[in-house]
Order: sequence, then C-alpha cells, then structure tokens
Amino acid sequence: MNILVTGGAGFIGSHIVDRYIAAGHRVTVIDNFSTGVRENLNPQADIIEADVRDCGTMKSLLRFGKFDLVNHHAAQLDVRASVQDPQFDAEINIIGSLNLLQAAVESGVRQVIFASSAGTVYGEQEYFPADERHPTNPISPYGVAKLTVEKYLHYYHHIAGLKYVVLRYTNVYGPRQNPHGEAGVVAIFCQQMLHHTAPIIYGDGQQTRDYVFALDVANANQAALEYLAADRTGVFNICSNTETTVNQLFHLLNRVAGRDFPETYAPARSGEQLRSVCSYHRAQQELGWTPSMNFEQGIAETMKFYTGN
Repeated sequence: MNILVTGGAGFIGSHIVDRYIAAGHRVTVIDNFSTGVRENLNPQADIIEADVRDCGTMKSLLRFGKFDLVNHHAAQLDVRASVQDPQFDAEINIIGSLNLLQAAVESGVRQVIFASSAGTVYGEQEYFPADERHPTNPISPYGVAKLTVEKYLHYYHHIAGLKYVVLRYTNVYGPRQNPHGEAGVVAIFCQQMLHHTAPIIYGDGQQTRDYVFALDVANANQAALEYLAADRTGVFNICSNTETTVNQLFHLLNRVAGRDFPETYAPARSGEQLRSVCSYHRAQQELGWTPSMNFEQGIAETMKFYTGN
C-alpha cells in the first residue's frame, strides 16, 4: 500500500512508520517538526515538511500523492496546554484534522486511521475498565477535540463512504518519547532519575493509569490496515486493561534504574483524573490484537533507550 502518516517523526508515529515499512508498504511522512525528531525517521520513508493547518498544502499533497490510506497522528499532544489555550489546540487538532480529511475525500482516499485518546474522551470513568460503549464526557479541550474528529469521521463515512478505524490509546510509553513538553510520566521520571533528580509525585500517588507500549501500538496500527482491507469500520481501545498507580510506577522505575530515591510528594494538580483503565476486548475480538509487552520489561526497554544502551 501507499500510506501517508502525519506526525510520522513523532514518538508514536515513527514506530508506526517502521512497522509499515517492515511490512512492505511505501510510506510518506508529513511532519512540521515542532515536536517531531528527524532522528526518529526511517530512511526508507519519503519526508515532507508541512503543517496540517495549511489547507492548500494538504489538498495539493493528497491530490498528487495517490495514497491508499492516511494514518493521522499529527496533533497538539499536551492536555494541560489544551486547557491553557483551547483555541490553539482546536486549530491543530480539529481544523488541521478537517483539512486533512476533506483533502483525503476530495482526492479519492477512502481509508483513514485516526489516533484518538481513551484516556481523555471518556472523562471521569463511570465503570472500570471502560469499553468503547462507555459514555464520552471529556473534561479537557484535548479530549473534546479528539472526540470531535471521531464524529467528523462518522460524517465523512456517511456522506462519502470513507472507511475508518479510530484507535483510542491509553498512556503510551516506550523508546523515543520526548521527556520534555507533552511527555508522559514514564519519560519524565526516567529522565529525572538518570540525571540523579528525585521525581515529584503530585497528589498521593494513588491515581492510576493504563500504560501501553509503543511497539504494541504500532502493531495495532498494522492490524487496523488488515481490518480496513476487509471493508470494515470501527472504534477500538488500545490499552493494557491494567491499572498502575503512580507510586507503583515510581518504585518500578527506581528498581530498574538502580536508584533509591525516596517518595517526594507535591499538591495534586487540579483536574487530574483519579482512575483510568480501559478494556481491549473489542480489539482482541475484531482486530486480533492484544498487548504483548510485559510492563516491567517495557519499562526496562524504555530505560535502556534513555541510557543510550
């Protein structure tokens, strides 16, 4: 297949590019390199420096690229930044996505994979683990934007026959995650510990998250290709179905890094979800996907990346 991956120089996107190329697909990457890293790029991919907010460029690229499928991972990723500046978040995550989807439909692309967010579209969960039928009540502009694009995909499916797969990720971790900016807690704690700085745990550390390894996410994107090839459309949680507290994560990283940092606590951040865990049952049944990486081994692989070994 001839595949366009937006955000393909980023943490998650670059792993997906590697997975697609390994499977024999031709891949073109669009990235504006605001957060993407050129060193992440697979040398076999074609690279176009562009921004999804540029409607004219998106239409031109899609018109002449003759892509079979668009995999959309370009995004403003920082939930806290979305709270501070909802308009900026919407410009990238809603308008930028609309530019891409409209260009795809107009150019004859009929398949899209979209990176959504299980950790934010559900909001405060009503039951645990959340499946795809869970009410969607996002409490951040970031979650609102992700859910909005899901609704636009349904719209384009209805009016233009666009086939799509939405992959709702929980907390993705692994090699290449930037420990600055919008990074998750795993990358931040790894970097701090390796620089002999005690990580700060906000709140009591009992808040939970569902961590999924980046290579498992890449495999889910490969499974989504096969699902679309069978002329199907769907929404799937990509997760581990396991709750891990911040305290548990801290102690595991301490052990893997060979450190002995004491717990250091600070006041809880306002608006932070207390519990988040999702079910991958639908992905297992329909995509044939399950996470394969043991969490402790995944943490060890991630730590190895940050040490340069």
